[in-house]
This record gives sequence, structure tokens and C-alpha cells, in this order.
Amino acid sequence: MRTLACLLLILFAGSAFAGDAAPLADDPALEQRLMRLSTELRCLVCQNETLADSRADLAIDLRNQIREQMHAGKSDAEIKVWPTQRYGDFVLYRPPVKSSTWLLWFGPFALLVVAATALLIYLKRRRKHTEAAHLTEAQHRRAQALLDEDLRDEAP
Repeated sequence: MRTLACLLLILFAGSAFAGDAAPLADDPALEQRLMRLSTELRCLVCQNETLADSRADLAIDLRNQIREQMHAGKSDAEIKVWPTQRYGDFVLYRPPVKSSTWLLWFGPFALLVVAATALLIYLKRRRKHTEAAHLTEAQHRRAQALLDEDLRDEAP
């Protein structure tokens, strides 16, 4: 009986503190806009997550500041300027193409070209070595004799 009473107390105690989650904004369209915009921004703490996905305190503060700017009537482009000026182009998942971001935009392609060139050079050198390894007629006869001798030794 005592166990049943404890079990019921545990079950009902959790529901006493439960409540509906308060909405973050009165306007669901604004929240959707906030989530869309924050997926384009990088969390500065996590660095591999978007601002929308991050649970870091800084990410929560940045989302709140973006929400305030949206309430003030700023456009998405105006809002993106603020973290970019404060933290640099690193905060953007799609930074603009300019001289300071050329390595970021074109570096992977340059690396691909270098790797493909290195592979072609390696294959040409390898081909030269395999072509140069042809046997003379005497070497061919000697190899055939060794193979024949090996076959005779294996025969019952």
C-alpha cells in the first residue's frame, strides 16, 4: 500500500509543475523569420552549428537580439550587417566573395587542381617505370625455364 502511495505521489508531482511552454514571440511569422535567418548564421561558440540549432548561452542571446531587431522593423540584410560588423564574415555560412574570402571560396577548387595535377604526374611516372620493365629475350627464356621447372617440381 505504501509503495502504491509513493508511486502515485511521484506520478502526480510531475504534472503539478508541468505547464504549457510560453511562446517566444507573439507573432509566429516573426519566429519563422528568426529561425530562417538564424540558420544562415554560425554559432560563435560551437562553430559547426547554426545559430538556430545551438543551445549555447551566446547563441540564445544573439537570437534574442535578432528578435529585438526584427521587432524594430529591420530587414534581414540590415540584421546580418550587425553580427558581421561585430564578429566578421566568419559568422555567415555564406560569406560574400571578396579579397579576404577568396581562399575560402576558391581554396577547395585550387586544392582539387593541385591534387589532380599531382595524380597525373604520378601516373605518368608510374607508366614510364612499367614500360621500362620489359624483359629481354634472354630474360624471358630464363623466366620461362624457371616456371617450367617449378611446374615439374609440383607434378606428382
